[in-house]
Amino acid sequence: MARRRLDTFSLSFLDIMSCGFGAVVLFYMIISATMAIRSDELNKNLSERADKLRVEASEGEDNLVELRNTLEETEKKIVEARGLSRRIIELIEDKQVELAEMEDDTVARQEHINKLKADLKALEEDSKRLSAASSQPEELGDRLRRIQGDGDRQYLTGVKVGGERVLVLLDASASMLDETIVNIIRRRNMDDAQKIRSPKWQRALRTVEWLVAQLPPGARFQIVRFSQTASPVLPDSAETWLEAADPEVVDRVIQGSRRLVPNGGTSLHNAFASVKTLTPRPDNIFLITDGLPTQGREPPRSRTVSGRARLRHFNNSLEELPGGIPVNVVLLPIEGDAQAATEFWRLAQATQGSFISPSRDWP
Repeated sequence: MARRRLDTFSLSFLDIMSCGFGAVVLFYMIISATMAIRSDELNKNLSERADKLRVEASEGEDNLVELRNTLEETEKKIVEARGLSRRIIELIEDKQVELAEMEDDTVARQEHINKLKADLKALEEDSKRLSAASSQPEELGDRLRRIQGDGDRQYLTGVKVGGERVLVLLDASASMLDETIVNIIRRRNMDDAQKIRSPKWQRALRTVEWLVAQLPPGARFQIVRFSQTASPVLPDSAETWLEAADPEVVDRVIQGSRRLVPNGGTSLHNAFASVKTLTPRPDNIFLITDGLPTQGREPPRSRTVSGRARLRHFNNSLEELPGGIPVNVVLLPIEGDAQAATEFWRLAQATQGSFISPSRDWP
């Protein structure tokens, strides 16, 4: 019996191989199609993410530029703040020095005020004794006006209201509202009518009226009010002398002075400069004030004036005062200006005038 020969490359084997290869090809095609779909989706996602990152990068650049600008502005503000802090520190140090000087001046002024009060009390007692010793009332005589007061007292002893041309310089600054700094500030904020009624200012006006009443009938006079500037009480009488024998003129001057409202600083420089505008020059000056000046020709830049600065303004103002004219000082003292009494007394002595500080109830 003949054996059948086995052929490895028979048809059945080739069929199996073909089927297997076809399966591989089909599997590859399926995988390729699936990968293409996933690749498109992945590319789309990556593209969207890339666009989003571009937008974020652009916004980040804009924010970075804004932050850099903000940083520059902040650095500028820091530099300005440092400079301002240095100026503030310097200003504080200056104010501390001024405060120390003012405290020293205050102590000296208080001691001087206490001494002046004691001297004033002694003078009042002497005046009372002199008044009690007088048995006959003083007649009107050749006075131009009668001044009413308690007992017709004459506290301005030693003042000679004489001369052919008498100039009265009336301090109309804000300090004439009261004797204390606190009350001056309080009254300075009131209306004009209340300012005019201030007791200290009324004392100054009564002093002016008393002086005018003592003028000789043949004398001529002028009244100049001064604060930051200086001008006649009657504006239409600038650079001229008024007749003391004319009752109408005297009444106009007195009424004009009663309408004055104290305000502003004190420039004794401008007050003395007004003396030169009168022709001929006065032969007697009466200065009614309450303390050393707070400014020179022009207002000061600072709102506060130290005692040394006020003394300097006073000494400088004397350069404007013509020589050979007696200056009679009527001082209505203010709180915290202890040097005023000494300096005005020296001025009166140097010019052969008189210095007085009347009591509160005069005349």
